[in-house]
Amino acid sequence: MMVGPPAPTTSSPVGATATATRLATMAAVTHRRYGPPEVLEIARLPLPSPAAGQVLVRVAAAALNPADVFLMLGRPAPVRLMTGLWRPSAKHQVRGQDLAGTVEAVGAGVTQLKAGDRVFGSSDGALAEYACGSEKSLALMPVRLSFEQAAAIPMAGLAALHGLRDAARLVAGQHLLVNGASGGIGTFAIQIAKGMGAEVTAVCSGANVELVRELGADHVIDYTARSLTEGAERYDVILDNVANHSLGTMRRLLTPTGTLLTNSGEVGPDGGPIVRILKAVGHSMRSSQKVKTFLSTPNRDDLAILASMADAGEITPVIDRVYPLEQSVEAMARVASRRARGKVVVVVAPNADALGG
Repeated sequence: MMVGPPAPTTSSPVGATATATRLATMAAVTHRRYGPPEVLEIARLPLPSPAAGQVLVRVAAAALNPADVFLMLGRPAPVRLMTGLWRPSAKHQVRGQDLAGTVEAVGAGVTQLKAGDRVFGSSDGALAEYACGSEKSLALMPVRLSFEQAAAIPMAGLAALHGLRDAARLVAGQHLLVNGASGGIGTFAIQIAKGMGAEVTAVCSGANVELVRELGADHVIDYTARSLTEGAERYDVILDNVANHSLGTMRRLLTPTGTLLTNSGEVGPDGGPIVRILKAVGHSMRSSQKVKTFLSTPNRDDLAILASMADAGEITPVIDRVYPLEQSVEAMARVASRRARGKVVVVVAPNADALGG
């Protein structure tokens, strides 16, 4: 008896179906309710498509910030006006804002970036294999840095730059006090201020004294040994990343025409950030000293400035720990602990360099 060829089948192999599904979706760190890091989970979501003016980035690394913690917790309460009152809305469920990776595709009207470019910057939903961000919020990566290092720069580096350069108008010869000097913003602030020719006093714990000295701090106050309010020194500019002292106390550390920059989302002696903003306005209206809050908006030009500074060796990102995507809960918990030295980074694509990404 002759045996002919097998009849063709109309069903797809299970393996092929699974592969097709994975190609059409991506892994992303999401949360469907507000709460502590344990609410985070890895889910598979549809691949995003870049709209006009947007860039689709294949994410190699993402860095976490205190802002990510506030968005995850849904605190302070006004955060929920943007992300969803009772639970995060669908478009606000993927955490992460800082990233570095490779341009996969561009939307209509994008002229500064192209597929294959290595970029860093800001995009909602950075804790995912792919993210769509505005071309205006991305720039070419520093050549000398890894994806992990580049991802550590955007939010913290821009906040330090915008606070010192734009809000305080720091100039050479002035004396700057950085409260919270070993955190993400603080470590960049020390380096940027030294590049601007300022004298820098850093406030940190004893465990981080050597770190801030290596970054360029001229003087260090170990707050576990003595309070920063002790001593007769007065400062032209104070960058307060901690808010563990009242505005009135911090103002007493300023020169008569000095500037206090308040930069914390935590609740402190003056209350939460909104109350602190209102009090800052009041202090500034009745004094020659200025008490300011400031907004730091990601933009390509200032990201390019930070990239140039990194390539010139003028700033070096400080990375506390690096986690794989599967350990995003632990990574977020580390940021929430407020004990990180510099930045916490999540590796999304471990072999990005080897793959030419």
